[in-house]
Amino acid sequence: MNENIVSKIGWFASIMGAIMFVAYTDQIRLNISGHPGSVILPVITTVNCLAWFFYGSLKIKKDWPIIAANVPGIILGIITATTAVMYK
Repeated sequence: MNENIVSKIGWFASIMGAIMFVAYTDQIRLNISGHPGSVILPVITTVNCLAWFFYGSLKIKKDWPIIAANVPGIILGIITATTAVMYK
């Protein structure tokens, strides 16, 4: 398949993945308002995103779509887990 098309699919998937992690903002809001959710999912999300981030970063040719898609998951996963614990 054309490398340009594959690259575009990769970036599209990365953008969709990042948007998926933005959904954690609603849980953060609920945590802060006194309705904390489980800490398990955001912790596992953070670990998963860290693994993918390092995978993309440590390749000889960095995999920027994978790196970009997982940075929001790391940040929002940490914030969600922290607020779930802080506002119990």
